[in-house]
Amino acid sequence: MDAVGYRTPIAWTKDALLELIEAKMRGYRFIVVSNREPYVHQYSGDEVECVKPASGLTTALEPIMRACGGTWIAHGSGDADRSVVDASDHVKLPPDDPSFTLRRVWLTKEQETRYYYGLSNQGLWPLCHVVFTRPAFAPEDWQSYREVNELFARTVLEEAGDAPTFVFIQDYHFALLPRLLKESNPNLIVAQFWHIPWPNPEIFRDFPWGAELLDGLLGNDLLGFHLRLHCLNFLDTVDRTVEAMADRERFEVTRGGRTTSVRPFPISIDFDEQAATAAATETDQEMKRWRRQLGLRQELIGIGIDRMDYTKGILERLRAVDRFLTKNPDYRSRLVFIQVGVPSRMRIRHYKLLEEEVADLVDEINWKWAVGSWRPVVLIGRNVGRFGMAALHRLANFCMVSALHDGMNLVAKEFVGSRFDGDGVLILSDFAGASRELTDAVLVNPFDEEGMAESIRQALEMPEEARRKRMQKMRTVVAENNIYRWAGKIISALLRFEFAANGQADAAA
Repeated sequence: MDAVGYRTPIAWTKDALLELIEAKMRGYRFIVVSNREPYVHQYSGDEVECVKPASGLTTALEPIMRACGGTWIAHGSGDADRSVVDASDHVKLPPDDPSFTLRRVWLTKEQETRYYYGLSNQGLWPLCHVVFTRPAFAPEDWQSYREVNELFARTVLEEAGDAPTFVFIQDYHFALLPRLLKESNPNLIVAQFWHIPWPNPEIFRDFPWGAELLDGLLGNDLLGFHLRLHCLNFLDTVDRTVEAMADRERFEVTRGGRTTSVRPFPISIDFDEQAATAAATETDQEMKRWRRQLGLRQELIGIGIDRMDYTKGILERLRAVDRFLTKNPDYRSRLVFIQVGVPSRMRIRHYKLLEEEVADLVDEINWKWAVGSWRPVVLIGRNVGRFGMAALHRLANFCMVSALHDGMNLVAKEFVGSRFDGDGVLILSDFAGASRELTDAVLVNPFDEEGMAESIRQALEMPEEARRKRMQKMRTVVAENNIYRWAGKIISALLRFEFAANGQADAAA
């Protein structure tokens, strides 16, 4: 039993999370804040379509919102988004079973360019991922970042009103938001999850507005990261940057009389839903379609599924495939590697260049090794949908996740969740947070081209008994440490703040 009197379940499930919410959050509003919205409305001819974007973050949060029926505040980015909201910019979602409210926030083109594409994704993203891409820090971008954080703060305060409210903020787009909320309404219970790595103090000191950003984050009651290492990096950064007391034993920071708890919460997936998707008739049909479309017969298949992002190690992975074919001629004409690269942030120069470089490298490898109609690499530059993705998971002999630096990486867990057949090999970067849990993957250094090529050989030649033993262990880990456990742990931690506040009020009375 935890500090708020809730009996922690042996296994976190959707029902267990719902039980926690119904038992302990009744009478409280629950607000989630993220930049990306969980559903986008867009025009298709004269019709309006409701599309679920490819996003690990929104996939992780939607089950929570379905369970608690709260309000999700996000940037309205779809060209038809305004056409479906009410006078208060609300729309009920999901479209097939409305269970929570989306409040859309409207940004100007300049705000989106400078706050999102500028400060967030050309400043904080490369700063935190440390993959040799130089961050850009324009004063105009920082000013826009401030403006957007203030806009979201006004929206949250409007939605919360005077009611008891938990606010759960997502990611690096809103580092200033917690302090803005607390200054306006100290009774809000505010938590934030930072979905990307936190760098060490020497890296962070490059950020020109570091003290202000840290002060904003220390407005949180609870600040979560994927890994304990990122928590320690944050505590070290605070200790060297601002006037505050960082307690490394209690994992707390005290500043201005207020305390922020800093905790690791490794994010995950809905394991049961992923397994059900993989076993669905639609996935069986997609498997047949992939085989027809790609001309697959008895070939061995490797896959990589990513957003087109320089942190994902796509180029390193393809070079490893090339190296593997150089060293293992017996696999020529036998192996097909399918790389899904979903376009992302294409207004940013680095991303445009990456897409071109990946396409050029694929052409080079295919020209080098082509025999008849066989090509070793297939590049798919679009979102393939959940059934299409699960079909690739099931077709694959191995899946390569070669992130150069990643907070977690849910692709690795989705592959494991899809393999209800108990087979398949996961090749996983040691620099992805998922490697801390999925220790039965073939762990690799993505910068080691020779080692990556060897990992492909190891995956293809691993005895079936060893493959199945490894996969079963990983499936057990992902099933137990699922998205409901992540959400339940965070909500349980939030409830402790509510319990402490009530206890203090009772004592004062």
